[in-house]
Amino acid sequence: MRYAQDHKAQTHERILHEASARFRRDGIGATGLQPLMKALGLTHGGFYAHFKSKDELVEKALRCAADEASEYASKAFTQDDGLTAFIDMYLSQAHRNTPEKGCPIPTMAAELGQRGQASPITDELIESRLAALQSALSGPDADARSVVMLSTLVGALTLSRSTQDPALSERILQTTRDWLKQQASES
Repeated sequence: MRYAQDHKAQTHERILHEASARFRRDGIGATGLQPLMKALGLTHGGFYAHFKSKDELVEKALRCAADEASEYASKAFTQDDGLTAFIDMYLSQAHRNTPEKGCPIPTMAAELGQRGQASPITDELIESRLAALQSALSGPDADARSVVMLSTLVGALTLSRSTQDPALSERILQTTRDWLKQQASES
C-alpha cells in the first residue's frame, strides 16, 4: 500500500496533537505510548519512526500546547479590554472543563517541575504571559502584579479542577475572576 508523500508528516502531527491534548488532560506520567498510539489507530512500534523517546514527544507536545495557548491569549488581549477578556477566558468553565484544549501550565508544567524536568518552553510560555499581563497593567509595580496575577490565575484554575463539588469549583473561579478584575481596574 502506497502512502501520500506527506503521510509521515501528517501522522507525526496527529501524534503530536493527540499527545498534547492527553498530556494536558491526563498528565504526562499517566499517558502511555501504547494507548496513545492505539487511539490513533497506529502501532506502538510505529511511534519510534516519529520520535526518539517519550521525552522528545513531551517537549514537542509542550511546544504545541504553548503555541495553542498563546494563540488564545493573543485573541483575548487584542479585544478592547484585553486584560478582562483574558481573565474571563482563563477562569471560565470551558477552560476548567477542557484542560486538553487549554493552557499547559496547570498540568504539564507543574508535572515537569515536580519531576525535575523543567523545560525552556515552560519558561518561554510563562515569560510571554507575564509580558502580556504586565503591558495590560500600569504603574511602577506592574511587573510584580503580573507575577501575582499569573500565579493566581494558574492556582485558581488548578484548584477549581481539583474539587468534587461543582458549586465550590465555580465559587473559586467566580471569586478569583471578580477579584482579579477589580485589581486590574485599579491599575
